[in-house]
Amino acid sequence: MRKHLLILWLFALTCQLAFAQDSPKPMSWKDVATWKSMPNSGFKLSPDGQWMAYVLTGIEVDGELILQKVADSASKKSFPIGNANFASFEFSENSQWIAFKEYPKFTEKQANEKAKGKPLKEKLHLIKLGTADKKTFEGVGGFSFNGEAATHLIINLPKEGNGEAKGADLLIYHLASGKSQNLGNVREHALNKAGTHLAYSVDAANSQGNGLYLLTLSNNSIQVLDSDEAGYQSINWTEKGDAFAALKLKKDKKYKQEKGTVLGVKNISNPQVTLYEPAKDSIGFDQKYTISPNRRPMWSEDLTRLFYGIHPLVLTEKETPKKELNKDSLAAAESVKIAKIMADTTIKSIADLQKAIAKLDTGKVSGKKSNDAKKPEMTIWHWQDDRLQSRQQVLESMDKNYSFWAMYDVASKKHIALQDSSMRDLSILPKEQFALGSDQQAYELDINLNGQMYRDYFIVDLKTGARTPLFEKFYQPSFASMPRPSTDGKKLLYGKDGHFYVYDLTAKTHTNISEKLPVSVVDVEDDHNVTKPLYNPLGWSSDSRYVLVRDGWDIWQIPMSAKETPINLTQNGKTQKIRYQYRFNLDPEEKGIDLTKPVYIRTYGELSKKSGIATLAPAKTGLTAGAKVLLWEDANIQGLTKAKKAAVYTFTKEKSNQPTQVFLGDATLGNAKQVTENAPDAGKFAWSSGVKLIDYVTTKGDSLQAALFLPANFVEGQKYPTVVYYYEKLSQTLHNWANPGYSGTGWNPTLYTSNGYAVLIPDIVYKMDDPGMSAVWAVLPAVDAALKTGVIDETKMGLHGHSWGGYQTSFLITQTNRFKAAAAGAPLTNMISMYDLIYWNTGSGNMSIFEASQGRFLGGPWDNWDAYERNSPIYHVKNVQTPLLMLHNDKDGAVDFTQGVEYYNALRRLKKPVIMIQYLGENHGLGKIENRKDYSVRMMEFFDHHLKGVPAPDWMTKGVPRLQLGDHLDERAF
Repeated sequence: MRKHLLILWLFALTCQLAFAQDSPKPMSWKDVATWKSMPNSGFKLSPDGQWMAYVLTGIEVDGELILQKVADSASKKSFPIGNANFASFEFSENSQWIAFKEYPKFTEKQANEKAKGKPLKEKLHLIKLGTADKKTFEGVGGFSFNGEAATHLIINLPKEGNGEAKGADLLIYHLASGKSQNLGNVREHALNKAGTHLAYSVDAANSQGNGLYLLTLSNNSIQVLDSDEAGYQSINWTEKGDAFAALKLKKDKKYKQEKGTVLGVKNISNPQVTLYEPAKDSIGFDQKYTISPNRRPMWSEDLTRLFYGIHPLVLTEKETPKKELNKDSLAAAESVKIAKIMADTTIKSIADLQKAIAKLDTGKVSGKKSNDAKKPEMTIWHWQDDRLQSRQQVLESMDKNYSFWAMYDVASKKHIALQDSSMRDLSILPKEQFALGSDQQAYELDINLNGQMYRDYFIVDLKTGARTPLFEKFYQPSFASMPRPSTDGKKLLYGKDGHFYVYDLTAKTHTNISEKLPVSVVDVEDDHNVTKPLYNPLGWSSDSRYVLVRDGWDIWQIPMSAKETPINLTQNGKTQKIRYQYRFNLDPEEKGIDLTKPVYIRTYGELSKKSGIATLAPAKTGLTAGAKVLLWEDANIQGLTKAKKAAVYTFTKEKSNQPTQVFLGDATLGNAKQVTENAPDAGKFAWSSGVKLIDYVTTKGDSLQAALFLPANFVEGQKYPTVVYYYEKLSQTLHNWANPGYSGTGWNPTLYTSNGYAVLIPDIVYKMDDPGMSAVWAVLPAVDAALKTGVIDETKMGLHGHSWGGYQTSFLITQTNRFKAAAAGAPLTNMISMYDLIYWNTGSGNMSIFEASQGRFLGGPWDNWDAYERNSPIYHVKNVQTPLLMLHNDKDGAVDFTQGVEYYNALRRLKKPVIMIQYLGENHGLGKIENRKDYSVRMMEFFDHHLKGVPAPDWMTKGVPRLQLGDHLDERAF
């Protein structure tokens, strides 16, 4: 009997162990390192839509490329691509080939990093689709097929040696014959769209053979277009591929920059070269300028004009003209010296006299120091500087390299400067009849102070270069107001005073095109301190007859003809709370919205959180408007693409507990099938059991929503520890998959739900002058509403946010004691001191952010002291009872490190439980993988202790003395 019982017990134990091994487990932070998934842009279709490829990559694991026929899953093959941060793979235009790079393996990278060896080489693999043929090229750089022709594979080979020559080998592989040819010393190359011609420049040792060349790929013939002891660069083909422009640059010892020449090449079957040399145009070209290498030259569409950049020449120090000495002043100075020496009674000998002369000889002439005198390193900050000195430092390189557009008329052989320093920006409009110029220098100081955007606009005639004012002090509350051209280049759409207008460049008339709409196009949900911001328009139709705009819900088609009336193309957006958000651009080469074809639109249910894709029918007279729903699900659906040469469509779909997958279908997207196996190890881990959508009303009466992500293995009726996370409005992420990874903030909701936490993400809307209190008014009611679900354990709630969310966290714990732990990343803690600090990443001051952007204050602290103080965590620090973990890095270029230090020291002075983590040299978010790993683990340990009762590690209870930090980090590293 005992024997049978023992056998049954062993059998049960074996089954239990087997079940435990097979059942999904919580994902640990160590598991993240070897997690493989498909990155963004990690999927591609062949142009004919018959083949697909996607990559799976990981942080500390080697990736793979999956290749298969779309209709035949049995054809699937996997190829190793090494440890790739950004995988590189391309199909040929004729859909017969695929090329992809293989990077060094993770172990090779580790060993090389440890040995501090030379850069590891990469491989390129070429496969003929449908065959087992694979050719490998060793030690490569970039690659590309030759466009539409798809007859050659062009491969960059890394430059060998450190010589002055800028050229390297270019390998041209003939796909049909399998033969290779090598072009040496190629500095730059570019293929035309058809793939028939390769333009390239040579840059060799001692400039021998330098020049601009054209290779005809069909017969392998090479033509020398220009040759000189100069550098050739910036090759730029026309869109049609029937001509190209380039620059030739020569050194001139007199100047710091090279002097440039523009080359234009057209009639490529029998090349005709236009050469414009400013140095020989002393009448038409200001010789204080030269052609700039910092702007790519280009042909006009009709090949009659060349456009290029110019910038001022700067003399070298040797050539800088020296001011002539004033002989009278010099003589007077010498007389003063002699008088001083004669009056010096301490001179007793020749040696004393020499010392006295040396002492007086300070090297000053006319009050200026000689060149060998040391100069101080300093900055002068002046109150009337348009830009802060810190901003000038950030933009210094860009300012030095700034260039102005100019034009050369080939027939008249005339150069025309199109802009100067009084008009800093210029956009050449379609068809090159006009250009839109703008400048904000007159308002830049005020823009940097209060954030309200103004700009002057001009119209430039590209036939004559004549400039005509269009707007003076034009107000731009948002990007939507900026003028944007029609596809024919004859009209401009712009926003003003809550309406959209069209300016006719030929007739010079302004027309309000939105005043007849029965709805407003003002974004009433924008709660920043700006006046009448508009919803971004979808843009112009391809024939320039219509403009498509949004009212936040529906899409309206507005005609340019007064005989037609605006049409609501979608009809049900506002009534059913469906947002027709944006258009999928399925043709990268399109010019405007082609309304003769179905227009695909991304849809989103504001209250349901559903998403999908709909089409707008072609705009025809008498056609009944209304969107046709193709997909509409409780999921996050987006990323619609189309095969270039076939009616094969793909889109992505994901849920909060289902990794992103690619689906493939026809133009109706009906019966679409999943074609990827993203996150192949997903079945090994436990994910969130689902989501709940929470409706709530804020203290101020706003109706908002929150996303509640259930923990893995959720049991109805059981309560769970919960982390509340926020950043303005995020309830729209209800169906978003958060791919496991080490983020720059330590936060990943998927890891928390996998490990038994519920995650609540509420929306926050803001009231002016109360950014902190707005969080209190929104978050606490959201928590109250979520508690009614029975999911959240009220005694085990934590808070987390980063940056602006970190500010909300640091403020919330001064207003409530409901939360048992809080983690704040890079928080703003003193709105008064933060106002006057610098956003070092851009060099700009914070005041414009506080007044017109995220801060949402009316004016500065001096005029609004109570509001700034009321919303500053530091002034309510006595109220804090919640243990706080704070991340703040010493090189934070967004929220100054002193904000973290100020809050930490105040809490520490009051003996409040606070720990601040600082990673040396890190910015606003963590960049180094070792730091990301470390903080991700620490933050979860912090919440595990306070919300789950897990024993606290020593670093939390005792801290880590400086002398023991090295050992501590060694023990934790993984």
